[in-house]
Formats: sequence, structure tokens, C-alpha cells
Amino acid sequence: MALAERMRAWARKMKCDAVTLWFGCRHADTPVMVKLLCVLVVAYALSPVDLIPDFIPILGYLDEALLLPCLIWIAIKLMPSAVLDECRGKAIEWMAREGRQPRSRWGVLLVASVWILALWAGWTYLLQACF
Repeated sequence: MALAERMRAWARKMKCDAVTLWFGCRHADTPVMVKLLCVLVVAYALSPVDLIPDFIPILGYLDEALLLPCLIWIAIKLMPSAVLDECRGKAIEWMAREGRQPRSRWGVLLVASVWILALWAGWTYLLQACF
């Protein structure tokens, strides 16, 4: 299998895993702490807005290449296997039926909140450093 094909397969698996976590957030048997992690990961993974914009050289793709896969992997590993199997089946069915990932409006809010908090922290630091 060529590298490009492996990369496309990996990206499809990450998309499916993000949708799996989306169903895992709603599953009654998902532990509360795992559910909270899933909510954060899903909100960011399915958000149309990135934490680090893609137009920033190298750093722009860092969240998609490292941060997001690591968070998805951790959430998948912490989810009970019975819940994971059921949610993965639902995710595969969803992706086949809809042909796309769901979108997360909460993800936009999450990313905007992080940026606002970072700007506020930077502004506060500058005010303290200068005065």
C-alpha cells in the first residue's frame, strides 16, 4: 500500500473515531470522566474552526497531525469496550448513510473561548509587565 493510500485510510479512521466518540458522549454506559473527555474531543474534532489556523506554516497542521489524534486515541482507550463496539457500529452506519461527519457548534464556542482566554491572559501579562 502506498504512503498516500495509508494516509487517506488513517484520516478516514480518525474521522470515524471522532464520530464514534460523538456517539460515546451520548451513551448511558460511558463513564462520566470519559464522557467529559469525549465532549471536549468531539467538540474540537467536529468543529469547522481550528484552534491553530491552517494558514500558519507548520503549526497550522500540528493540531490535526498530533494533538487531535492523541486525544482521540486516549478517549478511545478509556471507553469501555462494549460501549466502544456499539458506538463504532453506529459511527460506521452514520458515515455510510450521511456521507459526512456531523458538525459541532460547541466546537466553535470552545475554540473561540480558548482564543479569548489566551488574548485576555496575554493582555493581562502585558499590562503587568509594562506598569
